Amino acid sequence: MRLYAVVAAGSFRRYATYRTATAAGVFTNTVFGFILAYTYTALWAERPQLGGYDTSQALTYVWLGQALLMACAMMGGGFEDELMERIRTGDIAVDLYRPADLQLWWLAGDLGRAVFHLLGRGVAPMFLGALAFDLALPGSPWTWLAFLVSVLLGLVVSFAVRYLVALSAFWLLDGAGAMQVAWLMGMFFSGMLLPLNLFPGLLGEVARMLPWSSLLQVPADVLLGKHTGWGLVEVYAFQGGWAVALLLAGRLLQRVATRRVVVQGG
Repeated sequence: MRLYAVVAAGSFRRYATYRTATAAGVFTNTVFGFILAYTYTALWAERPQLGGYDTSQALTYVWLGQALLMACAMMGGGFEDELMERIRTGDIAVDLYRPADLQLWWLAGDLGRAVFHLLGRGVAPMFLGALAFDLALPGSPWTWLAFLVSVLLGLVVSFAVRYLVALSAFWLLDGAGAMQVAWLMGMFFSGMLLPLNLFPGLLGEVARMLPWSSLLQVPADVLLGKHTGWGLVEVYAFQGGWAVALLLAGRLLQRVATRRVVVQGG
């Protein structure tokens, strides 16, 4: 496990070197946060308690979305482009023969990236949003801890989805199309555009059961106190179940891809 801790730390340092890009990202997230916040304010003024949120909770949801946008790589920017490029060029064959687990290697690197973005591009917009708006931030450290656990599970789910899509490059001439579809699905079904609680009928029920809800909707509801006690255990089980299922699917697909590389190499 020490190897993967070193990989995660190296990934954190790698992204920390791009200071100008980080500053630009903070500015962008903050600007879009203000745009969405004023839009939500107008919407909730017309429809109070929409989706079960009051105005302060809705605004908190907005700024949480900006804080988690890059951490969960909802619009890309993670490891997937690099992995697909290594598959396309054939360099992945070298990775497969290394004395390290391919999936854990990329997971460790992606978690290091995610932690940096959470701190570098998440805290500052959230702080500025709290200064400008009345946010429903919890006072209990246990609620914050429960939120961070949910965020961690969401990061693993995000990685597992993108890992599966990236491995599709073994069979596709270009995996960019599949990745773009995954990004669109992630943006829509994570609740980034609108809270999933606002989706009507069957669409809302299905959206909340998909893995992408683990990226934003579930962590946001944990922070807002919507899940406590046994309900918190249930949402952890939901996120953990998706994480395990998707990671196992990725490992199975990885084995199939490895056999394909071995056969072609032979």
